[in-house]
Amino acid sequence: MTADVFLPATYARGVPYARFRELRDESPVCRIGEPAVGPWPPGPGFWAVFRHADVKHVLRSPETFSSHLGATQLRDPDTEADLHFVRATMLNQDPPGHSRLRRIVAASLTPRAVRELEAVIDARARALVDGAAGRGEADFVALTADLPIRTLAHILGVPQEDGALIYDWANRIIGYQDTDYARSDTAARDGLTPMGRDALARRPAPRTRPDGHPVNPRSREALADMFHYAHALAGRPVPGSVMAIMREGGLTRDEFEMMFFLFAVAGSEAPRNALPGGMLALLDHPGQFALLRSRPELVPPAVEEMLRYWSPVVHFRRTAARDTELGGQRIRRGEKVVVFHPSANRDERVFPDPDRFDITRSPNDHVSFGFGPHFCLGAHLARAQMRALLRAVLDRMPGLERAGEAVRLTSNFQNGLKRLPVRW
Repeated sequence: MTADVFLPATYARGVPYARFRELRDESPVCRIGEPAVGPWPPGPGFWAVFRHADVKHVLRSPETFSSHLGATQLRDPDTEADLHFVRATMLNQDPPGHSRLRRIVAASLTPRAVRELEAVIDARARALVDGAAGRGEADFVALTADLPIRTLAHILGVPQEDGALIYDWANRIIGYQDTDYARSDTAARDGLTPMGRDALARRPAPRTRPDGHPVNPRSREALADMFHYAHALAGRPVPGSVMAIMREGGLTRDEFEMMFFLFAVAGSEAPRNALPGGMLALLDHPGQFALLRSRPELVPPAVEEMLRYWSPVVHFRRTAARDTELGGQRIRRGEKVVVFHPSANRDERVFPDPDRFDITRSPNDHVSFGFGPHFCLGAHLARAQMRALLRAVLDRMPGLERAGEAVRLTSNFQNGLKRLPVRW
């Protein structure tokens, strides 16, 4: 098959929903090429999975489709050492190892724990919107990015002054395919704590391997500044913070570093992508936006529809742990199997009229937070942030509308916007 659904440039133009529909109908499990992209080398290709039922089957079956064998990023780690390192995160573990790591931090992100945080989240969302309300215009992407960063800083015990470090780490790691994000450097040295300034001084310069290809942005070498900061923070954790829980949880050095990686980077991406993307959907469907303004009690189902309609993550990878069959295709042990969330979330076998944006849609069985043992640990937190910011916008930004063209992130992994000009 052609590699169009793999290439980052495809997503810079827009998620290829029409192409996904063709593949769901004609080749719901198919072989996709993995050509070189810029300086990044080609890969061996992978099995792509497009239907909702098949995506769920893959995600709930770790005994057949492993998160551990090849890790969960589509691109293979550069070396065995890199693979060994990234396997230390619970994202790249299978049960029972995954279950052990998840239990250590799960109590801090239960629905009850998030409810206790909601007053803090609501206050911060309103402060952000109030701070911009008098200007009458803003970049909605920049406006919303601050909320997940500040929320993560709060639960990790990171001083708020160092929040810009989290923002840059996430951009560099998640947005490495986009030239605007790959070298993100927004943290002003004078505004950081001494601990933050020390980490900033250790930020690695962009490097290449002996073969001329870039160093993997998820390798220990590329993340030296973030891990130095994590260890410094662990030396004086805020009581009750996730960092304190991790310090007391019996984690190995690799597990501790990758747990911090998971919270600090992955923890911000769902709301950072889904809030601007969901707002763009509302702005492009004025009838639905008017309905939401007239019935603010629809905010919770509106958030679920925003997550379905604008899936924040494009794909996740598994590796076949044994020979198997899926969608009529024979898959061999060791081959990559990649599920596509935006396709599953538009599967007409599950969602009537799936290309229609409907904030009253029920049921709404989207897979934007995954499914099975790896269902997103931060789903409750992401939803709480989306609801809080949406309510603040409804209250304080009357007449909200587009003020220019949205600019998409170049990434085949994150479905994100870089800019969304709005006025009110």
